[in-house]
Amino acid sequence: MKKRLLLKTIFVITLLTPLMHSCDNEPVDAIIIQDSDGDGIPNNLDNCITIANPDQADDDNDGIGNPCDEEANLDTDGDGIPDNIDNCIEIANPDQADDDNDGIGNTCDDITTTPLFECINGMAGEYPCDGYDLMAQIPVSVLANTMGNPEGSDIWGWTDPLTGNEYALIAMTNSTAFVDITNPTEPVFLGRLDTADGANFWRDVKVYNNHAYIVADGSQNLNHGMQVFDLTKLRNVTNPPINFTSDAHYTEFGKAHNIVINEDSGYAYAVGSNTFGGGAHFINIQNPTNPIAEGGFNGYSHDAQVVTYTGPDSDYSGHEILIGSNENEVVIADITDKANPVTISTIAYNNIGYTHQGWFTEDSRYFILGDETDEMGFGNNTRTIVFDFTDLDNPAFHLDYFGPTAAIDHNGYVKGNTYFQANYSAGLRMIDITNIASGTMVESGFFDTHPENNNTSFNGAWSVYPYFSSGNIIISDIERGLLIVRKSE
Repeated sequence: MKKRLLLKTIFVITLLTPLMHSCDNEPVDAIIIQDSDGDGIPNNLDNCITIANPDQADDDNDGIGNPCDEEANLDTDGDGIPDNIDNCIEIANPDQADDDNDGIGNTCDDITTTPLFECINGMAGEYPCDGYDLMAQIPVSVLANTMGNPEGSDIWGWTDPLTGNEYALIAMTNSTAFVDITNPTEPVFLGRLDTADGANFWRDVKVYNNHAYIVADGSQNLNHGMQVFDLTKLRNVTNPPINFTSDAHYTEFGKAHNIVINEDSGYAYAVGSNTFGGGAHFINIQNPTNPIAEGGFNGYSHDAQVVTYTGPDSDYSGHEILIGSNENEVVIADITDKANPVTISTIAYNNIGYTHQGWFTEDSRYFILGDETDEMGFGNNTRTIVFDFTDLDNPAFHLDYFGPTAAIDHNGYVKGNTYFQANYSAGLRMIDITNIASGTMVESGFFDTHPENNNTSFNGAWSVYPYFSSGNIIISDIERGLLIVRKSE
């Protein structure tokens, strides 16, 4: 954790020829003017000493400049202590304990952010990289139990709202592993929750209200259903690793390829299950350990995103909208009324291989889609398809983005102006979407978790979770397990 530094600038006023006192011919002392934020306004006149504000704007006339007002209202870690007085900004520490009196709270003192391998000259240890360091790695052999030659699968993250600690939830072929990554260079494997019904390559996990929801897909998983696990148990693991047990088991379906959650509404959606023709299976999880079936939406979805819509199409403002990646097309549906879900529109595109997974931009204007097998079927480099969803009734193709390798794209997620793409053998790719409206996407960095090659094959990075406020990014790799990376300083 970087300590916040207060930059101090001292202006010393001198003259080429020293001024002399008229009475004793001694030099006049230099006049010292302090300007801590370097904005040209001396501290004794500055209405915001620590943040540059040369215009001295003070909209609420409280004597404190706007920049300091804004900082006073920030609380990055949500612990009730404003950033401007918090001794550990990124990790919750409401007691502000500072045992060594160094100005840095205990919780931040305990954090080491020196990478295991910095990205230097295009390499971080054995891994090719561009702008991202390797903080730590935990192999599959540690994370999974020994049943059935385990491999890595899906991944998600959880931030404890009480402590601010960060956890990786890594789905393996036979279990789900839980790792405390609060100190990203010293992650702690806390334990695992074993499968409810056999091993399988496809296991998926998502989070709602401090609970994990886990499904699995395959012929062996006809009785797996959905495991529910109370993540607050992770706070008090004193002798890791341990074998956890689930807190609820939902059995209204058997297998499911994926689990989708709308945290705003408190609904989970199992897709690719053995119900509703593989369409979305609706589950009310507002009481997290008492999931209730509430119908479904017919028509197979391999993956989906469900949001409470706040995008540009005012016709659907506040509605619950499902975007399904449905093998050979994208389906947009209004599922607000669980008893009467309605298809709004569908859209296909050229050279369809397998319509796999997609994610909205943060303004819900564009939908970024990965097709999992077009690289194999048509010989193109990694292709990402972007649709314009300004009008949900009339979606339109917007652009194709082609990556630098022939690797297969898998799961991708948007955070701010970056699209984080798990790109199998090419690892994790970071793509700048700042200018997506004008038809431009540019790779801004990468971390290649599969250094052997960038082949068109099902090896390497399966998925990514980029949403931790600390900047930690977690990757699930099929062969290498959990990798924690972070943008280079």
